[in-house]
Amino acid sequence: MSRGAARRSACATSLPALLFLGLGVIAPTACVVWFMNEAASAQADAARQSIAEAYRGQLRFLRDRVDFYWKNRAASLELSAGKGSAADFERDVKAGLADSFVLAKYPTAGVPIADPAVDRADWRAGTIAEERHNAQAAIGAWAVVAKSDANLSVKARAAQAEIRWLARTDKEAALRAIGEYFDRGPMTKGADQQGRLIAADEQLLALRLMQPRDTRHGVIVRRLAGMLNDYQGTAMPSAQRLFLMDEVRGIAPGTAFPTYEAERLAAEFLEGGDARSGGSGLQPTSVPELWKLPSKSGRVTALYRTSTVLAATETILAGGKGVRFAATPPSVRTFGEAIAAGAMLPGWQLSASIVDPEFMEQAARRRMASYLWAGYLVIGMMAITSLLAGQSFRKQMRLARLKTDLVAAVSHELKTPLSSMRLLVDSLLADEVFEAKKTREYLQLMSGENTRLTRLVENFLTFSRIERNRQRFEFQRVRPGDVVASAAGVMRERFPGAGCDFQVDVEDGLPAINADPDALLTALVNLLDNAYKYTPGEKRICLRAFRDRGQIVFEVEDNGIGIAAREQKRIFRRFYQVDSRLARETGGCGLGLSIVESIVRAHGGSVRVTSRLGSGSTFSVFLPGGTRSEKAPA
Repeated sequence: MSRGAARRSACATSLPALLFLGLGVIAPTACVVWFMNEAASAQADAARQSIAEAYRGQLRFLRDRVDFYWKNRAASLELSAGKGSAADFERDVKAGLADSFVLAKYPTAGVPIADPAVDRADWRAGTIAEERHNAQAAIGAWAVVAKSDANLSVKARAAQAEIRWLARTDKEAALRAIGEYFDRGPMTKGADQQGRLIAADEQLLALRLMQPRDTRHGVIVRRLAGMLNDYQGTAMPSAQRLFLMDEVRGIAPGTAFPTYEAERLAAEFLEGGDARSGGSGLQPTSVPELWKLPSKSGRVTALYRTSTVLAATETILAGGKGVRFAATPPSVRTFGEAIAAGAMLPGWQLSASIVDPEFMEQAARRRMASYLWAGYLVIGMMAITSLLAGQSFRKQMRLARLKTDLVAAVSHELKTPLSSMRLLVDSLLADEVFEAKKTREYLQLMSGENTRLTRLVENFLTFSRIERNRQRFEFQRVRPGDVVASAAGVMRERFPGAGCDFQVDVEDGLPAINADPDALLTALVNLLDNAYKYTPGEKRICLRAFRDRGQIVFEVEDNGIGIAAREQKRIFRRFYQVDSRLARETGGCGLGLSIVESIVRAHGGSVRVTSRLGSGSTFSVFLPGGTRSEKAPA
């Protein structure tokens, strides 16, 4: 079988095996990828579901906290109510316990009391003067009552009537009277029959009587504001207090009343008729966006705007990353997961909504990534295993091809010299009488074929040792000139004397190198043998040794057929021959240059070729060299 046929047979054998190996890798890999994608998608959905379930569980936990918070608020109302007075109202509002309160004693509607002065003669005198529209008489009558009567309420009412008539005739006199009666003294505590504080009303009248630029204006504003903000020392009905606050805010807009909003909210609540307690927990009122929270006994009712309830509740509902927990009033649409807010917030709901959808997607992607990485790891392991198996298979196939090529080469190359020698021997034996000249000529031919056969066998053995990593090199210090002399001696015996100009050129003083002399000799002999074989006609071959930039160079130059540029990278392959026809004529199996390269590489060197088709070739072997001062061994 020819070498090409053997290779085609090996390829035909290896192709099904490679296809089977590839199918064995691709099919499981495709299955793993499919299962991996399915598992990753399922895990992404599971991650989203898990997060949603976690939100539901957290909502239930938050609901219990919200319910507990409002139960504590309701229980604390009894403790904060105190006596249910105006002072308690002020204290709790300023403490921020609620937006407003309705206590047992405040705010409440005033209850009219009997008039103690209605049957008195001096009081009737003032009343008659007013009915007759006699200003001077009325002023005089009321002044007498205001300065003489012992009843504080009667005195204050009489002073109020006197000031009212003075304001009609002489505003300045009215302002003096207000200052005299109501700026200080016991009369500032006097109230009318509905419980209204007369001094506060008169201070308002003074503001209306004087010009804003009056220097007394600011003093009176501050005095009246102090009375309105003093819940403990100044008793007045809540309706009067709220009315006066509105008036002062209109006259002096910058005046501060910390309880104003609470007073107004309580007034609106009482006007709506929702004061009666009707159950537990936050309850809606007739006032829009207002909720009441009654105490257990009903002695106090806390009032909350919807915004206050939301703010207090959402403080408890501080959300986590990517999610917002919120309380939702009744009749307001919720989004996302939602549950009832509990017994203390009837009709309210607690909801969880995704603020950043990317957060949930990131969790899904993280879960998916864990499965994908596991799948990639499996695929990677399969790929590595397949790669190792493929490399091992390629190596085995390469060895099989090498064995096939070696067997084919050995069979072919050994057959030629053996056939020649057998033909020569048969020709000699066919003669009855041996002629000396013919016999000598035939023996010389057989010697050449024997030399050729020996060279082939040596190359085969060297190649086999190199391929099996059995080639052992024995390095020692040798002279480059000695190696060149040995190679020249071997080749002079092989080169015929005529028709071959063989020259040797060794540079003087070359340092010794660390090399295996036998292996290096084999490499040079192979190069010289190739130079001889591929130089038809008149042969000029030169073997040189010289030093170049710290390296020892062995160079073989010929004037042969040359090598094309595209072939120069392939000539060092095993069994590769540029000119098969010439190789058949001269003998050879394409192992010489591959053996040369293996030997040179084992010495830490390199081999290069410089050639042009039809102009000969130069093969250069570069080996690490010693220094110039180094002496060769004796």
